[in-house]
Amino acid sequence: MTRHIVVVGSLNMDLVVRAPRHPLPGETILGGEFRTFPGGKGANQAVAAARLGGAVKMIGRVGADAFGDSLLQTMAKDGVDTQRILRDPEAATGVALITVDAAGQNTIVVASGANGRVTPGDVSAAEDIFAGAAIVLLQLECPLPAVACAIELARQHGARVVLNPAPAQPLDATLLAGVDYLIPNQAELALLSGLDSTRAAVSRLQTIGIPSIIVTLGEEGTLVAEGNSGTLLPAHRVVAVDTTAAGDAFVGAFAVALTEGGSTLQAAAWGNAAGALAVTRAGAQPSLPTRRELEHLLSEAR
Repeated sequence: MTRHIVVVGSLNMDLVVRAPRHPLPGETILGGEFRTFPGGKGANQAVAAARLGGAVKMIGRVGADAFGDSLLQTMAKDGVDTQRILRDPEAATGVALITVDAAGQNTIVVASGANGRVTPGDVSAAEDIFAGAAIVLLQLECPLPAVACAIELARQHGARVVLNPAPAQPLDATLLAGVDYLIPNQAELALLSGLDSTRAAVSRLQTIGIPSIIVTLGEEGTLVAEGNSGTLLPAHRVVAVDTTAAGDAFVGAFAVALTEGGSTLQAAAWGNAAGALAVTRAGAQPSLPTRRELEHLLSEAR
């Protein structure tokens, strides 16, 4: 029987404006269409996994406001168990201000709101859902003490830890040593390792004791490093409309593949395909692919 995925992370409402280009510092430009989308790295990854058939339970916080209501409703529609997401009466739901240029590239500023108030106590209070979990999925839009608590509970209950270290920030080696699968992009990898060379950076992090490091390289594909072996998976060729949540689609698909018994390489192939599909549509959660779409792309790539 497939075990479930626990996601500890953020929930944001994304406020998205399209523009011909990103403004320079101090510059005002006229944008185009404005839309709101459900987002937040934790919520995106939870929905990505649920949409691909994973059983997902999430821990986090939203405000006692309309954005919080909307986020919980949309996640529940995708099948995510939201019972452990708290309503915070003293902080607003997190928001992300996103500008998407004509090439589909984005810049993002996040106001964390209730996400910044997720505590180790919130995580410990939901310890029951760590029992029987296959994967605990983490990012860095919530405070590090909560992330560290989740890693500790995962270890106690025999769940594997997947960490997407975004937004990029330095992390203690003790925390990293509790991670089974680290999924950074190149910038995050460089910050964690202190090295610009991808191969050298991977080697340095492996000495900490991380068994599997999966580096997302955008148009260059994905590097899967385990032990002394490294495999480069080429990117799928698609037309990018909006890169928002492409990394989250990757991570969610990766986690589902692991729960279904896939190898690290197979899980990365799923992630590679899910990320490619996500960039072909606008928005965060609206862009996340279904299981049928993922299987179709994987079959075409064989």
